[in-house]
Amino acid sequence: MRVSRSQKFLALYVVWIAVCAFLFFALRDAEDPSRRQGRILSVDAGRIALSLLRERDAKYESYQVVHVAWARAGEGAPEPRWVVLLDRVPHTRLEEALVVELRGEDGSLLRIRQPVR
Repeated sequence: MRVSRSQKFLALYVVWIAVCAFLFFALRDAEDPSRRQGRILSVDAGRIALSLLRERDAKYESYQVVHVAWARAGEGAPEPRWVVLLDRVPHTRLEEALVVELRGEDGSLLRIRQPVR
């Protein structure tokens, strides 16, 4: 009995579906590395930083989030935190940019500073 190419493909396809279904159920409670426990999301950090800046002064209304990065404890400060870079629109090539650092667990303000060049 000879197995055609389409029958081989069908068998491989069925095995692939079974492997995917098994992994879906086996990994459903695994931690998502992009959403670690005990810290806010990067999108939320950017939103919070922008709102904190705008609450301080109306001149920051034209600012927007340029980049958000996670910094572990010991990387420039003793606490784990989100480092949010904000710049005025149109962008000023960091001439008027600000860095807002937020506590990683709850997004509370740690400091506002100029970027290091």
